Amino acid sequence: MKVQRKRTGTAAQRVLTAEIAVVGALALALFVTELPSIMREMKIWRIAGGLRAGHRYP
Repeated sequence: MKVQRKRTGTAAQRVLTAEIAVVGALALALFVTELPSIMREMKIWRIAGGLRAGHRYP
């Protein structure tokens, strides 16, 4: 008697899922390493006046 196994997906689907996980991890790592620079730029932007300073700094 054959035992029916539940298929979790084809090999291509598993490879695609793994690739998505790797790309997501790399994107997250890049964002985390750039976070201090982003925070610094936001502080400079706020000091310069933010949205209210649009006409002063072209």
